[in-house]
Amino acid sequence: MKSLVVMLSLVLSTSVFAANTSYYGSKFHGKRTASGSIFNMNALTAAHKTLPFGTKVKVTNKKTKESVVVKITDRGPYIHGRVLDLSKAAASRIDCQLCTTTMKILSYGDGKYRRE
Repeated sequence: MKSLVVMLSLVLSTSVFAANTSYYGSKFHGKRTASGSIFNMNALTAAHKTLPFGTKVKVTNKKTKESVVVKITDRGPYIHGRVLDLSKAAASRIDCQLCTTTMKILSYGDGKYRRE
């Protein structure tokens, strides 16, 4: 529990950090996310374990230097060592199936559950 609190504190106080990033797509398309919205693999969204829903994050592929701004709408990833799951559209914008990225928090969401 202590490590989770430390990690959450680090995430909330750090504006740019490196992350192992993957994407999720067609298997979840049309299903409800943890935030209550319906997952659209063609939207610029992402899943993160702790950031509040609605948070906007600039994600940059460290290899290609391409960037995309995504909104946190779901929880995950659930594979050890990964920090962020991008929608298929967001991943294709930065050429990332599995890559190392930097993440910069642009604005924090309110974290509220919404049925959209």
